Amino acid sequence: MDTLGSRAEPGRVAADVRGSCLVETAGEPPSAAPDRSRWGRLHVLDWIAIALAVVGLACVLTGLLPRADAEATVRRIVPILIFLGTVVVLAELTAVAGVFDALAARVAITARGSFPALFWLCVGFASLTTVALNLDTTAVLLTPVMIALARRLGVPPTPLAMTTVWLANTASLLLPVSNLTNILASDRIGLDPLPWAARMWWPQLVAIVITMVLLWWWYWRPARAGADPFVPPPPHVPADRWLYRTALVACLLFVGGILAGVEIGLASGVAAAILVAGFAVRARDSLSVALVPWRLLVFVTGLFLVVQTIGRHGLDTVMGALIGGDPGAQGALRAGAVGALFANVVNNLPAYVAGEAVIATDHHTQLLALLVGTNVGPLATPWASLATLIWYERCRAAGVAVPLGRFVATSAALAALATTATVAALLVGP
Repeated sequence: MDTLGSRAEPGRVAADVRGSCLVETAGEPPSAAPDRSRWGRLHVLDWIAIALAVVGLACVLTGLLPRADAEATVRRIVPILIFLGTVVVLAELTAVAGVFDALAARVAITARGSFPALFWLCVGFASLTTVALNLDTTAVLLTPVMIALARRLGVPPTPLAMTTVWLANTASLLLPVSNLTNILASDRIGLDPLPWAARMWWPQLVAIVITMVLLWWWYWRPARAGADPFVPPPPHVPADRWLYRTALVACLLFVGGILAGVEIGLASGVAAAILVAGFAVRARDSLSVALVPWRLLVFVTGLFLVVQTIGRHGLDTVMGALIGGDPGAQGALRAGAVGALFANVVNNLPAYVAGEAVIATDHHTQLLALLVGTNVGPLATPWASLATLIWYERCRAAGVAVPLGRFVATSAALAALATTATVAALLVGP
């Protein structure tokens, strides 16, 4: 999930597991990769996070945001921050242990050289990762894995890259942990993971199916010529099988805890602690304070404070007028459209927070429609979601040219079609 968190430079095990991926993906020596363990050299996203936090603090100190409101906001997001911090550590160390590389290789082997089969399996892989671990994990960890997989197979990387970013967004409806906005919405309407999934499984299926159709038609089908069949790669061999198994157990415990209704911060914290303990025994060099996503935590805190301040000084009025108060189909469609539009103009997180503030507490369907817009809709611009932004940067770093015009055109079409159809599914679904 670490779209804003600084990633540690991997140690011995990480170098074995992920170094080859960086070389094959970027076509550069390992030294060309950014050294994210140097806290003194701040990335542009570091400065954005710090600036948001400073502006948020200034809003409180100047009285633009009353202290009581700021304290209530911080209390609300503390469980989210605990979850974000621990799930990032879990995801990062899971990647270092080789779980994602092993799964990617298994996907290619299972496809048996068939390009259509590879399509189905990549869709399933990206969807499952998004649902179980959240969209940012898919964008951060699967993007280099998918690009490296494409180059190992000798197939064009763009279809696999687009599969990653589209499904990172459109497959993020099914569970509260799949997206940060889901956590906020589930807290607002009081749904545990299983009741949430029972309400959202049909809209989620519709969103994934539409994404698959457009992925195949616009990206996979044109790339099929000359790529079908392909030669499957050998199985991935983890650098440390004990750590690999420990990571698998930790991830299964995390997902199982979420499905059982365990508080999300507790589930991710326990799973991360198990894996950290394993690395402390077997590969201590891979552990670093830079694994903690300070940038993401600062960004989220500052963003909430700033959006709440803007909401008190005019944004709530604008959002209220656009979304309206109709609890029926018209209100849901308007909420979904406004959520998608604002997500592409600014970002999906502030778009959801601003929309949530003007929707009546008992208008659950309208709130979920807003959620659809801010989850499925943020595709038309690279900054519409943090996952999309980091995916775009990683593609550029890997030397994968993603034509901006084509990306915007196809993604905007997907956003409009999928948001409308998914909100409709929410209204008429079982």
